[in-house]
Amino acid sequence: MMARSGKVALIAGITGQGGAYLARFLLEKGYVVHGTSRDAALARLDGLIALGIAEQITLHSMSPSDFQSVAQVIEGVAPDEIYNLSGQSSVLLSFTQPAETLTGIALGTLNILETLRRLRGTVRFYNAGSSECFGDTGTGAANEQTAFRPKSPYGVAKVAAISLVTNYRESYGLFACSGLLFNHESPLRPHRFVTRKVTAAAARIGAGSRERLALGSLSIRRDWGWAPDYVEAMWKMLQCDQPDDFVVASGVAIRSAPMRSAASDRRPIYERSKPPRCLTERARRGRLVETLAELREMVGLMIIR
Repeated sequence: MMARSGKVALIAGITGQGGAYLARFLLEKGYVVHGTSRDAALARLDGLIALGIAEQITLHSMSPSDFQSVAQVIEGVAPDEIYNLSGQSSVLLSFTQPAETLTGIALGTLNILETLRRLRGTVRFYNAGSSECFGDTGTGAANEQTAFRPKSPYGVAKVAAISLVTNYRESYGLFACSGLLFNHESPLRPHRFVTRKVTAAAARIGAGSRERLALGSLSIRRDWGWAPDYVEAMWKMLQCDQPDDFVVASGVAIRSAPMRSAASDRRPIYERSKPPRCLTERARRGRLVETLAELREMVGLMIIR
């Protein structure tokens, strides 16, 4: 039986891909794990069930945009560490729901920070940033000093949340970190994301379906890593002596076309779809790759593909 570490963790957004893997990782470390969803009674626990840990989690209802809701849960759980993975995570959806995206991500982060400021405790806080904060980096790699030039409402919301974390860390001395994570994938990824969209369609076509897979630009280069590695990086950030923000990724960028070919055994199953007008080629192109040098030095993590 796993020995208890004595620590309590609260994961906001535990039902998502990252939340489920992080919960499993922390349970293996001996943490008592609590999680939140907007409505605990109606929450879909597919990821937690798939990992066999649903019964080990205490789930709470919490609306990130409601300060009283956030404060009540944090005060009740009294965690040692909080991981904020809540808020919608689709770049495409943020163009059709910009206000909800900004409110859920930025205001949700602010409510957690403000609660921690008022409690004046020693809680360590991790905030999920995103590579979308960088926008188009051209041919250069992005690191912690790279300027933010977001190209989507989702990226703008993440920049706002990261700025709030920095402000509260510097103004009030909170142990608060942001992780700027590049794409991280797993079988728990929802099918609306391109990696699962490709693999799921390839499986159906391989089983006899005559459908065609619609994709956008196949020349886009993205850095894809393994989600369970990335949740370890989240945890390691909160074990540092001093809080800081870190970029996390594999360091290797690939195009969508080779991924599609590998999934389909080079069968011509795809066709290019026309993106929404708001998703212009200028907004979607770019090499989002980065350096792991600082993270390796600070927390001893090497992401291996």
